[in-house]
Amino acid sequence: MSAPLIEVKHLKKYFDTPKGTLHAVDDVTFSIDTGKTMGIVGESGCGKSTLGRTLIHLHESTEGQIFFDGENITRVNKKKMHKLREKMQVIFQDPFSSLNPRMTVEETIREPLELSRRFKRGALQEETERIMDMVGIDERLRHSYPHELDGGRRQRVGIGRALALNPKFIVCDEPVSALDVSIQAQVLNLLQDLQQEYGITYMFVTHDLSVVKHISDDICVMYLGQLVETASSRELFANPMHPYTKALLTAIPSIDIHHKKERIILKGEIVSPVEPKPGCRFAARCPYTCDICYKPQELREVSPSHYVSCCRVDEIN
Repeated sequence: MSAPLIEVKHLKKYFDTPKGTLHAVDDVTFSIDTGKTMGIVGESGCGKSTLGRTLIHLHESTEGQIFFDGENITRVNKKKMHKLREKMQVIFQDPFSSLNPRMTVEETIREPLELSRRFKRGALQEETERIMDMVGIDERLRHSYPHELDGGRRQRVGIGRALALNPKFIVCDEPVSALDVSIQAQVLNLLQDLQQEYGITYMFVTHDLSVVKHISDDICVMYLGQLVETASSRELFANPMHPYTKALLTAIPSIDIHHKKERIILKGEIVSPVEPKPGCRFAARCPYTCDICYKPQELREVSPSHYVSCCRVDEIN
């Protein structure tokens, strides 16, 4: 069994807003094994992208700890951050706005190689061409600008830039959501091929459960800044337990026009099947509130490697 490359313990990221404090990521704990893919799913605004950006220090965490390859990287100085940037990278959602419109394909991929100072001048061009070939960018496009490429090729440029320095960990922030379905499949297959060849660890952020089922080894379901269920991909789709997870699964479109799928509609934030005890401060979030519940919800193991956010395991079934 592979060791965890990423470990997150009680991570929090809060933002101050005119209306108060926004709990974008609220006490999240999980780990990602080396060479595996962790899918993070949930509706828009649940904190998925903020979680990924906090892991790689595009946002600084409010509380909690982040470990990379056994080393605590929660707070690092500029020199250490420069080294971490080579090991931790990100592929952004929009392949157009994430690329510099004044830089060609070749310049975009070569830039991190130059900044790393790993390569001599003669080797820079050779390495740039190798990366372009690795991600499937034709040599004739080397002098093209982002506006001259389609979405799939632009995203391949973003992937090539992220892979330039051979990172161990990549946050994939909805990298295929802006692409056509046929192009999505090509990019997903490319990511999987690169993972098998180079042993890269992915955190794959998406709201598309069909995509996350295809690419992920494990899945975390996120709701209101918290993880409400985590399990292996096969287990989660075969035996979803949290009401929010069940609602997400019923939202997957079906191609069978003869059998209408029964949608689960959540009304507001309270999804408890029974009335909570008066004064229970967890009533707005706990899906398994009982008449004696004053315990905070937390991820509890309900079967091997299957965790559900609840206050009492015996209330689940």
